[in-house]
Amino acid sequence: MSIVELLAILFPHLSGLRITNVLAKGSTVRVHAETSSVAARCPDCSTVSRRVHSRYERRLLDVPVAGRETVLQLRVRRFFCTLAGCLRRIFAEQVDGLTVRHGRFSTLGRQALEAVALALGGRAGARLADRLGPYVGRMTLLRLVRALPEPPVPGPTVLGVDDFAWRRGHSYGTVLVDMTTRRVIDVLDDRSADSLAAWLGERSGIEVICRDRAGCYAEGATRGAPAAVQVADRWHLLHNLSEAVNKAVGHHRRCLQPPLEPAAPADPAPAPQPASEGLRVRRTRERHAAVHALREQGLGAYTIARRLGLDPKTVHRYADAATPEDLLSPNGTARDSILDPFKPYLHQRITEGVAGTNQLLAEIRAQGYKGAERTLRRWLISVRGRNQPTPVPPPPPTRDITGWIMCPTDKLTDEHQAELEQLCGLCPDLATIRDLAHGFTDLVRTRGGDRLAAWVEQAETGSITEIRSFASGLRKDWDAVKAGLTMSWSSGPVEGAVNRIKMLKRQMYGRANPDLLRRRVLLAD
Repeated sequence: MSIVELLAILFPHLSGLRITNVLAKGSTVRVHAETSSVAARCPDCSTVSRRVHSRYERRLLDVPVAGRETVLQLRVRRFFCTLAGCLRRIFAEQVDGLTVRHGRFSTLGRQALEAVALALGGRAGARLADRLGPYVGRMTLLRLVRALPEPPVPGPTVLGVDDFAWRRGHSYGTVLVDMTTRRVIDVLDDRSADSLAAWLGERSGIEVICRDRAGCYAEGATRGAPAAVQVADRWHLLHNLSEAVNKAVGHHRRCLQPPLEPAAPADPAPAPQPASEGLRVRRTRERHAAVHALREQGLGAYTIARRLGLDPKTVHRYADAATPEDLLSPNGTARDSILDPFKPYLHQRITEGVAGTNQLLAEIRAQGYKGAERTLRRWLISVRGRNQPTPVPPPPPTRDITGWIMCPTDKLTDEHQAELEQLCGLCPDLATIRDLAHGFTDLVRTRGGDRLAAWVEQAETGSITEIRSFASGLRKDWDAVKAGLTMSWSSGPVEGAVNRIKMLKRQMYGRANPDLLRRRVLLAD
């Protein structure tokens, strides 16, 4: 193979040039070349001209050679346009596949830097470009990304919709994914129903819309594509059920404490007098009455939230509760204490006569206690002077019990399965929670949308308030939930796109403007 053939293979973009000199100095390779064509075409009127006006030299950064920066010193010509009516009298020649007007990079060099900028952003991209060959600043890379044209938005048949945070807790946007190709096709500036409806109204042929259970997306999809089938995401359904189960287990956790042995005989106590209602109880009743009064007037949750100065999620919680007592659980939500694992040991030491706070604190800290002295002191004040029976281990944390209930039975260890059976024997309501949760998770895993109505009726007639609220929420989005439990589509690719957006934001230290983040999301490989 000759040198000319080798150069044509290694440097195909330079094959139309006449190489006059190649110089290597330090970490830079300079290639001096000039064009070999005798004519050029006017960019405005496409007239071919041979009349040379002048010559000048362009400096282009090219792709690196052997890890060394390559600079192309290209001598080009200016031509007269020979067409009398053309407004452009003089134009400079361009080399196809190598130069563009006002460009400081060769076409291959620009494409390489654009790929680096899209993958890594500004600072990290500049560091990698410095190692690969051509040194460019971070702002140059960002300008290259911003100069890229946005890809055309296709008309998908199956669309995925979800929100992401421009600035968490302040402003949110909407990402739209073509579910068949799993690629992001557009990014909206907000997460309102109006913007989604307007986007859907400009396109036809959308048959399925995968979304979470947000009300704004349900409304926007209904208005913008009324003929499309809306599919609720199965992961969000399981997540909502898990939250309901966690609350229900927390309300019944006090029932899970085994009886103390031996139990001290208790003296008959007088009947408790009804306590006066506190501020929290009165405020809960007032809010419940106000929310239900406004709901009867036909107002939506967001309008009620603005009028009462509440969060929309709070309004939904009050609206789902039939009576204020549903919000005022007699058991409350029991919380796990950091001191729970050490209470049996503390009971034993107190029985042995050790009651000093400092000594007990030093002993349990040696065993791994990370809490404050005040937590231990308050607990000791509550138990000192009592005739304490033999302590028993505390029940498992609420989160662990919820995990055992939500986990498929065949994936639970024998130890956890036995412990869950023991807890269900102590609290019949916990057994009901477990059976209802297993029934719904079976619908999700087996696509049993045809059995959804029976499960909802069973949950609504049950005694578990939290599960009843979850079932009532399913009725509000019935068609989408049933489609989610029947069809194969789900929002997994959309969640992956949201995770990638989070990665890009962290990579740019959260300082990317929306236009830059939008291009990095849409143009990503």
